[in-house]
Amino acid sequence: PGERILLGGLEQILWPDHCVQGTPGAEFAPGLRLDRVEKIFQKGTDPEIDSYSGFFDNGHRKATGLGDYLKAQGVTDVYVAGLATDYCVKFTALDAVRLGFKTYLVEDACRGVNLSPGDVQKAVEEMKTSGVHVVRSEDF
Repeated sequence: PGERILLGGLEQILWPDHCVQGTPGAEFAPGLRLDRVEKIFQKGTDPEIDSYSGFFDNGHRKATGLGDYLKAQGVTDVYVAGLATDYCVKFTALDAVRLGFKTYLVEDACRGVNLSPGDVQKAVEEMKTSGVHVVRSEDF
């Protein structure tokens, strides 16, 4: 992991295959209350460009629809958690701020990749500088 290539006019990082549609890695976690899920948004559906953010692909060429949906529902605050702090979580949080949402990183509900030592901490600092509020699960 970590090799960088130019694809579709964008520098992209090569990762091991993960979360491939139709495989167990793309399934929801056992025990997740899917009866409470109102809508599911897909990301990473274009084989030519990666999609770290839950809102856009990496080139901001295509939106997932999440931002428009949340705004239509009157959502003002977004809480971000998951994998990986220094990639998908970071880009989702940064896009949420850019879209005008009050954005929170639930730091202890995330895990990073840390391709280079310190990447996770740098990502958290970048999010803070961009207006993301850092909280912990015990704050709820």
